[in-house]
Amino acid sequence: MTLSLYDTLAREQRPFEPREEGMAALYVCGPTVQGDAHIGHGRAAVVFDVLRRYLEWRGYAVTFVQNVTDIDDKIILRARREGLEPAVVATRYTRAWNRTMDALGVRAPDVQPLATGHLLEMQALIQLLLDQDKAYAVEGNVFFRVRRFAGYGRLSRRRVDDMQQGEDIVDASDKEDPLDFAMWKAAKPGEPAWPSPWGPGRPGWHIECSAMAAKHLGHGFDIHGGGLDLVFPHHENEIAQHEAAHGDTFARYWVHNGMVQMGAEKMSKSVGNVVSLEEALSAWGVGPLRLWYLSAQHRTPLTFDTARLRDAAAVHQRFVTFLRAARRVASDVGVDDTAAAVHRAAFAAAMDADLNAPAAVAAVHELVTAGNEALTAAERGDVAASARVAGLAGALTELGDGVLGLHLEAALADAAGVERQLAALVDSLLEQRAAARAERDFATADGIRDQLGAAGVVVEDRPDGVRWYVADAPTAG
Repeated sequence: MTLSLYDTLAREQRPFEPREEGMAALYVCGPTVQGDAHIGHGRAAVVFDVLRRYLEWRGYAVTFVQNVTDIDDKIILRARREGLEPAVVATRYTRAWNRTMDALGVRAPDVQPLATGHLLEMQALIQLLLDQDKAYAVEGNVFFRVRRFAGYGRLSRRRVDDMQQGEDIVDASDKEDPLDFAMWKAAKPGEPAWPSPWGPGRPGWHIECSAMAAKHLGHGFDIHGGGLDLVFPHHENEIAQHEAAHGDTFARYWVHNGMVQMGAEKMSKSVGNVVSLEEALSAWGVGPLRLWYLSAQHRTPLTFDTARLRDAAAVHQRFVTFLRAARRVASDVGVDDTAAAVHRAAFAAAMDADLNAPAAVAAVHELVTAGNEALTAAERGDVAASARVAGLAGALTELGDGVLGLHLEAALADAAGVERQLAALVDSLLEQRAAARAERDFATADGIRDQLGAAGVVVEDRPDGVRWYVADAPTAG
């Protein structure tokens, strides 16, 4: 099969045909660094991290660019409240963002351009539009003439006369048309400013991505990503600026993720219904949280629900438990990849269909089910079954860790470290339990097992003796 992606601009699913064969150039709108990341940010981060990983798994050489907006009205306001320079606030939260993304298992971008590091590129793009009379300068501000770009509204499917550039209400009296939007904002007292041909000021939000994407990926790059809330006006304006200036395609595919909701409302700092990403990671762990993000198709809304997070934690535990058992029976045998190939193909078919992550996770479930069936025979000494287990376990780490980023191997390693620390205590309790069972004191034996279970230690009574391990992730709620 061929990878197909739903293109917001075309309003249909299209086969992925990159600009250059074997290459994939991907630009994703990054954070405005004025506060800590919340779980809504985490969804977009995981969606495009998985897209990147899957493209690489399919053999593409991927260049992934994600910008940082490090100057903005919100950053300036926070700096004023805290008595700091805006650059201090931006630097602090850029570092916090990167730490949190690392904790979420999101791979760092190949390029992370800062808005303040690309002022010359932005000014050059603005000058191109001024030279073509598609922009105009007034009192140090520069505005884009929306009605001079015939394709305006194609991405958001809006009629020009029905639109409103909400964030540009300030300086509205300087506009020729209320729909025009600012590309350069004149300096205001007490705000950061940089020199420009039109006077000191700072860039508007939309011009940043138009300039930075073209700078690092060139014209007509493959995929532009971001949340559905960015379609209008941000992405609409990005297209308008680039294509009005250059007359060619800005991006070939537009991929958007749905929002995280709290009940019926979108999660938003302005509404105040935010769960921080750091809190969620602490409560649930990286693997379960990523599985929850992948439990809905990426274009649909995802409702914050602790019951679904508990389900995701149970799924993650199931995957890790199989992997742990597979390591025991398949360490000294060959690898039979025949059974794994079937599940790998089902996984690829799901991902090829517009990154259908829920179906891809279901394919991993089927893989683990097949692995558990083979485990029964492998534990009786069946060498052929052990080889099948080895193949399925390898496919699980390849798909679950390599593509979905579920941190299965990391969970095993973390659990092993805890098990080493607890071994003496647990073994002592299990000896007491064995003694109680020998005396038919089952109440005491069950109490010890329950006590260990409450501490996250799973006890299995097997024909060959008692086996125990530490559950792999925290569970909250």
